[in-house]
Amino acid sequence: MESRKRPRKEEKAVFSNVENDDEFDKSAYSMHHVAQTGAPCLSFDVIADKLGANRTQFPHTAYLVAGTQASLANRNKLIVTKMSNLNKIKIKTKENEDEEEDEDDDDDDDDDSSDSSDDEDDAEKPNMIFASVKQKSCINRVRARNVNETTLAATWSESGSVDIWNLTDQLNALDDPQRMVAYLRREKAPKPAFTFTGHSTEGFALDWSLIKPGYLATGDCNKCIHVWKPQEGGTWQIDERPYESHTGSVEDVQWSPNEANVFASCSVDKSIRVWDVRTPKEAMLVVADAHDSDVNVISWNRTDPFIVSGGDDGVIKVWDLKLIETKKPVAVFKHHTAPVTSVEWNPNDSTVFAASGGDDQLTQWDLSVEKDGEMETEDEDEDEDETKDLPPQLLFVHEGQREIKELHWHPQIPGVVISTANTGFNVFRTISV
Repeated sequence: MESRKRPRKEEKAVFSNVENDDEFDKSAYSMHHVAQTGAPCLSFDVIADKLGANRTQFPHTAYLVAGTQASLANRNKLIVTKMSNLNKIKIKTKENEDEEEDEDDDDDDDDDSSDSSDDEDDAEKPNMIFASVKQKSCINRVRARNVNETTLAATWSESGSVDIWNLTDQLNALDDPQRMVAYLRREKAPKPAFTFTGHSTEGFALDWSLIKPGYLATGDCNKCIHVWKPQEGGTWQIDERPYESHTGSVEDVQWSPNEANVFASCSVDKSIRVWDVRTPKEAMLVVADAHDSDVNVISWNRTDPFIVSGGDDGVIKVWDLKLIETKKPVAVFKHHTAPVTSVEWNPNDSTVFAASGGDDQLTQWDLSVEKDGEMETEDEDEDEDETKDLPPQLLFVHEGQREIKELHWHPQIPGVVISTANTGFNVFRTISV
């Protein structure tokens, strides 16, 4: 029987020490951590926690939910993880090295001091534990939201179903060792709280409403979008008739952060569409040729009426919804040399957004920056030669990951970005934001 078996080992991830990487420019970051979770995660989301907003004091703690992309379908997992002890990066100076040498000399004469130092080093190391849920297929997209004080995660499966998961047990296990033991010894695998199989095929577009608790939008690769309305008893009502003005796969969907009944979508048909759920199921606003090829991702600014989009053409565009009928973006950035895979506005700074691409770059942008036309010195002229082709709004280029799939700002830790790639997770904050 299952209850007689030994409990599975507590699952952990491996953090890499980037501070020992000579090619890594430590001065450009205030924090930088790298972690692997075994199978890479195609998608993840930040879970809102109760540790407070606008956290600036180190070390940091972050909770995430992620979906794996394992080589075998039945080896996939939904991972609920806690990253803790995320410390500020240390930059070695000549003075620090001299102090370490002096400490090493003293340690030779005092074994107890050496043991204490080792303990301090261990105490400063980042830690990542997770409580997982077995899946039968790859998770294309996952999004988390706190609904009526319960943390829910919606997952888009490669098999074509959309599942809602109650993450209460997993989060409790992460914060309590005894509950973790009980979770690992469970006899039955957790099951979804709700499952929708009404889509005709798999999809990637998925978003919870920020304004109306429990409202969800899902879009599939067969051009259909469904809107979910929560009902009593932990279920959802999904209209049988979808929103289907798109002529190709729906790649992303975003609820308006200010208007409860409005959402936007983008598609391989090159368009961006804005919908109102109170009207007939035709888009009320359409930008037919928003990009020269597939529109992969969009993000809706929480403060200003802007949507940023990223396309297969590697181009990033910013759209002012007040001027959307002109069909012209207010900003166009051509920096990435491969398809844009993720974009997101900084929830703590309305002029800043981040983007990632198939060129293994994660970029940070600030729309408030303008070209400086003042006279420059000769040294500045030399620096200008190296950066003259870069847009002035480009704040930072983060590298080191391969095949970056998704990024998110941490809404409660200003400036912190988390990204997932084929090579694992990066958690960092640059000196630019």
